[in-house]
Amino acid sequence: MARAGLTADRLTQAAAELADEVGLENVTVSALARHFGVKDASLYSHIRNAHDLRVRLAVLALAELADRVAEAIAGRSGKDALVAFATAYRRYAHEHPGRYAATQLALDPDTAATSAAGKHAEMTRAILRGYDLWEPHQTDAVRLLHSTFHGYVSLERSGAFHSHPRGVEASWTRAVDALDTVLRSWPA
Repeated sequence: MARAGLTADRLTQAAAELADEVGLENVTVSALARHFGVKDASLYSHIRNAHDLRVRLAVLALAELADRVAEAIAGRSGKDALVAFATAYRRYAHEHPGRYAATQLALDPDTAATSAAGKHAEMTRAILRGYDLWEPHQTDAVRLLHSTFHGYVSLERSGAFHSHPRGVEASWTRAVDALDTVLRSWPA
């Protein structure tokens, strides 16, 4: 093992913390090496390259987000589950902006299949079964929910909503209410 007790898991956790502090785009092998007070080369016995580090970070963040969402929706159905899912998703994005950005990275199919990305899809599909939505409509609804949640959070975090006097909380609540209405009346 290299100096400073380095492991792939420890590097990934440090990269996650760094991403939240300085932004995902600023997480580099050099920045991580500086964090641990070692040379860049010391990290390469634990990670292949910067891409490998970002993939590990994405997998970690997806697992954290999945755990939060699972806890939030446990025992809920219908609108209650939708609101709990949406709230947990948004809260995670605000509390961990760099990690949240990592959840949006495109993963290769094998990594996606073995990561929590599949768990997210299954939790979303479980919520949609409560609305009596089945394939192919589920896929469309999964995409609608993800694009609405991600779009809202991204615009909110960029400051796009702050110039209007109506609070972002009120608009968020209305957006989730509207999603519930759409899901309850999904066209056959």
